[in-house]
Amino acid sequence: MRKAPGYQFAGIIPARYASTRFPGKPLVMIGNKPMVERVYEQALKSLTMVFVATDDERIFEAVGKFGGKAVMTSPEHFSGTDRCAEAVDKIMKEIGEKIDVVINIQGDEPFIQPEQIDLLKLCFNDKTVQIATLIRKAAAGEDIFNPNQPKVILDNDGNAIYFSRAAIPYIRDYEGQEWSARHVYYKHIGLYAYKTEVLKKITKLQRSFLEKAESLEQNRWIENGFKIRCATTEWESFGIDTPEDLKRAATLLL
Repeated sequence: MRKAPGYQFAGIIPARYASTRFPGKPLVMIGNKPMVERVYEQALKSLTMVFVATDDERIFEAVGKFGGKAVMTSPEHFSGTDRCAEAVDKIMKEIGEKIDVVINIQGDEPFIQPEQIDLLKLCFNDKTVQIATLIRKAAAGEDIFNPNQPKVILDNDGNAIYFSRAAIPYIRDYEGQEWSARHVYYKHIGLYAYKTEVLKKITKLQRSFLEKAESLEQNRWIENGFKIRCATTEWESFGIDTPEDLKRAATLLL
């Protein structure tokens, strides 16, 4: 796959043990492997450099046990983006090389497709790209009102204008059930890539009103003038947030 000349990519998987809804989630077994190992293996199909960034010794040791690479980070981070920013500095010191682009890979998506990571990498063939993420077109008739599936609207260059848990845009003069048949709605897939210098800048920004209102950190970046390039994938994401999701994952594995 073609990539931006000279760019060094690194995948970082933020993984914390203390989850309110599902404590110890990275270490739950899916088949014969812990979830974090399955995410790691999928990431390696696209990237030559992958690290787990964690604040828990149990996760750190589990990664080492399956032959992966991990770095310890602070337990005080508010988001995976913040954890990636700390981790990339430690990784660059460890390997003695510069990392140009960090890909933040969700630690609870064991079925992430390497093609999705490839799409993010391709965004950086345009050297003006600062941040990239994935979106998926909602099919006509698909539920666009679920607040747990953020939506995004784009400008003519494929950059995000705004992310919302509401269905945006609002289609005037039509009932809600008709909207997805009259407009292409995009759902956000929570996979990010950032130029390393941009990652360091966005994690120093103060939390913004729109970020707090929607509980979506990417709105803070947009409010502060950063561009987020969106690439369209046909793959749906499947994150494991609850024990019920874990049961579904075991079924998909079979």
